[in-house]
Order: sequence, then C-alpha cells, then structure tokens
Amino acid sequence: MPRITVRPDRVFEVSQEEAGLLINQVPFVWDLLATGPRTFHILYQNRSYHAEVVNADHESKVFTFRINHRSYQVQVQDQFDLLLERMGFNQANAIRVGLVKAPMPGLILDIRVMPGDEVRKGDPIVILEAMKMENIIKSPGNGQVKVVKVQKGDNVEKNQVLLEF
Repeated sequence: MPRITVRPDRVFEVSQEEAGLLINQVPFVWDLLATGPRTFHILYQNRSYHAEVVNADHESKVFTFRINHRSYQVQVQDQFDLLLERMGFNQANAIRVGLVKAPMPGLILDIRVMPGDEVRKGDPIVILEAMKMENIIKSPGNGQVKVVKVQKGDNVEKNQVLLEF
C-alpha cells in the first residue's frame, strides 16, 4: 500500500481494490484524461481540474504537479520504502556519500563548503573551471563535509578527490 505525502500534515494511504481506488480506505472516484504528454484533465466531485507534471524524479520518488495553477510537491513511498522506514532506515540515510572527485581536469574557482558543514543532495560544493566554462559540482547526497582536499586556485586532474564526507 503506497503512501503519498503532499505536506507533513497531508499524508494519504493508497490501495487498489476490486471496487477501485481507495485513499485512506475511502473510495476515490474520478475521471482522468491525458491531454498531452505531461498534462491531464481531471473531473472529481463535479469539479474540473487541469493538472501538469512539472518535474518527475523517479529515483527519489519526488514529483511536482501544477493543478489549476498551484504547485504541489509529492513524495511517494512504496511498500519497500515503508518497510525500510519501519526498520529504522530511510531514503535520506540510504545514499552515503564518501568522496567527491573531479569529473574533469580544471581549475578550482571557488569552494562553497568547509569541514563540518552539512550538505544536502544537489547543494553546490565546488566550482571548477574547465575549457573556459564554470562547472558547479553538486553534492551527490546528504552528508557532512569531513575534509576539503583542494584549495581555491588549485589545478586538479580528472578523478582527483576534491573532498570527503
């Protein structure tokens, strides 16, 4: 039974029964029509809604929808996510970051973190200039910076360790 979280106070348990879709054990009756590759028309309780999938991150199971010009970010947890959560594991702890390496040779223009800093997945950590272009190196996961192995102005080689978590 998947769980859908829209906000901390808006959590829905979803199940499929012979009678149809149930949300929080209540039948959910709606009409859904795809109007494009990422757009839908929805009829629910005699009201019409225009829905659009703005962003779909299947890896983290986070989706952003725009419904009648209002945006909603939705986290989906399947049965395995819920089992891991009950066992004391969660997705935030699932991705363990150890090392961040230079993806290409270049010059370190800026370092955005210091040892001890907490970073989230996608946070900018280093700016690397390569082939006259600035490349923002982002954190591949959540963690705490342990050691920064480079300094501003350093030339680095491909796969050189930039920092450790």
